Amino acid sequence: MYKLGNLTLRIGRSFTVGDVMYPSNWLQKSTEAERTAIGITWEDDPVRADDRYYWDGDINNPKALENVTEEVDGETYTTYGLKHTMTAQVKDTAGKLLAQTDWYVTRLNEKTTAIPADVTTKRDAIRTECDRLETAIAGATTVEALIEVMNSQDWGE
Repeated sequence: MYKLGNLTLRIGRSFTVGDVMYPSNWLQKSTEAERTAIGITWEDDPVRADDRYYWDGDINNPKALENVTEEVDGETYTTYGLKHTMTAQVKDTAGKLLAQTDWYVTRLNEKTTAIPADVTTKRDAIRTECDRLETAIAGATTVEALIEVMNSQDWGE
């Protein structure tokens, strides 16, 4: 975004510097040298923090890692923390991936038809990855560490 001091200049809008009014297309048609000459600078838009881990996209306002329990007017309330939420997400993903091949297990129990080795290997890998992620989530001590864990998911797809 273009800035003139503390003022943000919008492309497609006119603006005034001192006694000079610049037309709405001036920022698009001007050169960098012309903009610099009157004190206009460029600032990248701020990067919004991931809302899955931070409140209101603010990197300085992380959500709680652990569950928070409080009592209000004699009632106990629990707000689930990131670890609980991410563990549930990992289990859900594993469950959905396993569900794709559950029919092999049903067929084995109903008809005693063997599960192909590659399917068994795939199902074992899904369970192993789920266990690895659950352990890593439980061991995360910061939001940043938790993000690294979640970004390291490898379901073998």
